[in-house]
Amino acid sequence: MVELLAPAGNVESLDAAIGEGADAVYLGLKSFNARMRTTNFAWNQFEGAVESLHRQHKKVYVTVNTVCEERETERLYRFLSYLKEVGPDGLIVQDYAVMRLAQEFFPDIELHASTQMNVESSAAVRLLQKNGIKRIVLARELGLEEIKKIKDETGAELEVFVHGALCVSESGLCLFSSFLGGKSANRGMCAQACRRFYTAEVPGGIKQGYYFSPCDFELIDYIPDLIEAGVDSFKIEGRMKSAEYVGSVVAAYRYVIDHYKEDKKGAIATGKRILSSDFARSKTTYWYGFKNELEGVENAGARILNPDQAGGTGLYLGKIAGTKPAEKGLVEAIRAAANPDTPPEQLRIQMCYLKGGTYEPDPGDSIRIHKKDDTGRMSHKIRTVEFDEKNNRRWIDIPASFSSGDEVYLLQYKANTKRYAHVLPNDIGRYRKQPKDERLPILDVTPVAPKELDYFPDGLYVQVSSVPDLFAVQGMNPVRVILEYNSETSYDLLNHKTVLPFSKKQIYISLDPFCSSSAEDKLKSELDTLIADGYTNFVANNLAHIQLLKGNKVNVIAGPYLYTFNRWAVSWLENQGLGAFIMPYENSRRNLEATWEQNVRSRVLVPVFAYPALFRMRFKLPSDYDFTYFEDKEEKVFKVNSTPDGSFVMPEDPFSIVDKVTYIKQSGFKKILIDFSKTKVTRGQIKAITTSMTKGQPLPGISRFNWKDGFYSPQQIEEYKAANERKAMQQMQGKSRPKTGKKRR
Repeated sequence: MVELLAPAGNVESLDAAIGEGADAVYLGLKSFNARMRTTNFAWNQFEGAVESLHRQHKKVYVTVNTVCEERETERLYRFLSYLKEVGPDGLIVQDYAVMRLAQEFFPDIELHASTQMNVESSAAVRLLQKNGIKRIVLARELGLEEIKKIKDETGAELEVFVHGALCVSESGLCLFSSFLGGKSANRGMCAQACRRFYTAEVPGGIKQGYYFSPCDFELIDYIPDLIEAGVDSFKIEGRMKSAEYVGSVVAAYRYVIDHYKEDKKGAIATGKRILSSDFARSKTTYWYGFKNELEGVENAGARILNPDQAGGTGLYLGKIAGTKPAEKGLVEAIRAAANPDTPPEQLRIQMCYLKGGTYEPDPGDSIRIHKKDDTGRMSHKIRTVEFDEKNNRRWIDIPASFSSGDEVYLLQYKANTKRYAHVLPNDIGRYRKQPKDERLPILDVTPVAPKELDYFPDGLYVQVSSVPDLFAVQGMNPVRVILEYNSETSYDLLNHKTVLPFSKKQIYISLDPFCSSSAEDKLKSELDTLIADGYTNFVANNLAHIQLLKGNKVNVIAGPYLYTFNRWAVSWLENQGLGAFIMPYENSRRNLEATWEQNVRSRVLVPVFAYPALFRMRFKLPSDYDFTYFEDKEEKVFKVNSTPDGSFVMPEDPFSIVDKVTYIKQSGFKKILIDFSKTKVTRGQIKAITTSMTKGQPLPGISRFNWKDGFYSPQQIEEYKAANERKAMQQMQGKSRPKTGKKRR
């Protein structure tokens, strides 16, 4: 029987999911999960939930689906040890480090490959099966026939998303939020750059819109087909959604799953009626229904994008036009009625009135508030309404962290709110398990053997996206060049259209980080042809590439999209036969040096210049997207390129640390990468980069990405604040100490 898997972002959503018939839930704890901005579960709540759900013969999966820095690996080890003790039914993981740690210390833990792991082909599935992964959560950019192919060829246990919000970027490959300020989607801190309002330069002027805000997924029509295709679990997205939303969506899909055999058309119609109260964005079936990959690339963009669709979820209620303090009695009543685990920010209440909407919310309605600068959003249930007849204003209570200009959306009417039986026991005080103070055994990356890296010499590497650009970078005298493998370069290489300016020994072929089910057989055939033709150096950016290249006498480097933010991830890739690595674009100097000891730094190629792809989209942009440049409200400029291989958004200002090359080399990293991917190489650009590298002077108008400051970390910020408060307190205490009157000696 197929599993219906629901999100549990908090206790109320857990109750709703189980109350409406979910077979399993997935949830996150306070760390290492891709929805750090939701409430998540406390230790005792989680332990109580596992015990209670198992008693009801339901399953619970824990999201451990973020990448982990080297300094966090011991905490990760303790977290995994704690999870093993509590006993959930599986962990949903992204970082290869979790797989490596589980193989070494926790072999009984069941692992599921997260959609963030970017798996969309049989080859990648086979590699993960060999490494003990029990279930694969497929990327959301796949169609029905592609899913069928994977199931038929691997027999793997498959989980697919069927409802909820979509990412515009291919799964696990979005760098936009991280580029804006270290809030990495791969770290659960996504600031949702795709939902922002942008201004584009179009012929004849400017045009504004939510150009990259995708519609929401809805596959209720395809549930019978997916069951027949052998899908094992249907996943509903929404750990940041209200309990009412979770309940109604679970109820709809539960009905279709249970009744489609007796009346397929009627069951789907009933399911859709249940979903009619879902105040989410307009719906899309995205990649479903296309005959082939070419048709999908041409048309999926028009299905998923709607520039006139606001970034928020729900019925638009307007913007906050004014605020005032809430009455003391209301604040006290809210605090008295709150659960002990209610986040403090939800207890600090103020009153506001709205302007610009068409519906006036009532007590009991669930709303969602979005900060105007996109720094946060929160769901909230209205407790009270006040009428100011003199000024014709209707005041509602909201969290105190919001202010004028923030947008408010209706998520659920009070009339649609249900009461569900509680999953958690009434007394959770008896649950006391927490991560222990355990020490992680030391792991060293494999020492470099003599002549092992002959194919990977020290020096300058240059990456380009076209054959003409190979000629353009000749004057830089690179020891190796990396040629991106795309529809243009593959045609040239396979048909020997050009005599290349570098030998095959000097060329690395970099494979696209998205390897779809419908394209993998063609790619395998082309790789065999290239290898037979004498190409022996490849950059793998997807797990499928490792599997497709196995058994050939070739050199495979782990590209920047096979994320190596810690040595345990490196070790897992080493076990797959990879011995050389390109640093991820998001990485910091501190973490790079912590991951790689001096004696193994020759294994690493460090990018020092790039226009990193912030969004990678598996479709061409709609025909009315007649622009290349666009900017956000901070006037940061970006450019978009729509190609037969998909669409790519890049910053106008490049990532550059070329002025730091001398320091980087002195630190032991002697392989340096200038990456011109997705941009045309110019003489002026080459000259400026070369001068900056030689003189150690920064290029103008650049981004350091996360090189200096690292990832944004709320925990570090809180620790910094606490340290400052302690310091201030100590200074105050020092000033206020009474004099003893004793003489100095």
